[in-house]
Amino acid sequence: MPLYEHVFLARQDISPQQVESLVQGFRQILEEKGGSVGKTEYWGLKPLSYRIKKNRKAHYTLMNINAPHEAVTELERQERLSTDVIRFLTVRVDEHEDTPSAMMRRSDRDERDGRGDRGDRGDRDRDRDGRRGGRRDRDFGPRGDRGERAPAEAETVIAVADEEDA
Repeated sequence: MPLYEHVFLARQDISPQQVESLVQGFRQILEEKGGSVGKTEYWGLKPLSYRIKKNRKAHYTLMNINAPHEAVTELERQERLSTDVIRFLTVRVDEHEDTPSAMMRRSDRDERDGRGDRGDRGDRDRDRDGRRGGRRDRDFGPRGDRGERAPAEAETVIAVADEEDA
């Protein structure tokens, strides 16, 4: 039988227990059609890149499926009918991974070299004067009450306005 990886996103306002009951219902659908579900992983409630059906977050779940095409088609049909599932994706694979998926491997995310305290940055983010950030003293207009000269364009505009009044 073909092997599939299936990920579905459930609404943000349901509980993780309800997501688990959805997984059990989908597992039952697949088993009735002659398939089986290997590994399932609940990835948690994660933010979405953009809003989907008024949801900003979703419960992500991965299922490794070993089932005929008809069973997967029925699973996707049931997910389209479900109001709790907002998106799903099924991909056919050559073999399932026995190790945890990339989303579950916390060691890869936590042990990134050079990303924690930012102590290795040095003075890369400082300008020539030793200040942090970009230059803030550009002449974009009159400087007002700092006692500094206004740009030359502003003086000519004021001079033209004075000649018109005379």
